[in-house]
Amino acid sequence: LSLMVASVFSSASFAGTKTCTGTVEKVGLHAPDKLMLKLSSMNTPVYICSPEYKWTVAGTSYTTSAETCKMMFAMLMHAKSTQADMGKVWFDGDDVPTDCSSWGSWKRANVRYFTY
Repeated sequence: LSLMVASVFSSASFAGTKTCTGTVEKVGLHAPDKLMLKLSSMNTPVYICSPEYKWTVAGTSYTTSAETCKMMFAMLMHAKSTQADMGKVWFDGDDVPTDCSSWGSWKRANVRYFTY
C-alpha cells in the first residue's frame, strides 16, 4: 500500500506559487497574442497573459481577462520606464519554479497580485 501511495504522489503535478521581486527588465509581446515579463530577479521572461483572450494556466484557478492584461501591460511599461521597484509579484501555476532564477524557457504563469 505504501508503495502505491508513493507512486501516486511521485507522479502527481503540484502547482507552484512564487513571489519574485525587483524591477521590470523586459516586457514583451510574443505571437500569438501573449505578454511576457522578466523582473530583475528572474533568469528569463515568462508568459503572463493575453491581450486578446482570457488567460488560464494549469495548476491554478486564477485567471486574467484580456482587459486586465492590457491594463497590466500599461502598468508594467510605466514601471519599466521609471525603473520602479515592483515589490513582490505573485506567480501561480504548474510552470512556477522553486526560485525566481530557475524559470524554464517559454513557461507560463498567472500573475495573481502585485503593487508598486
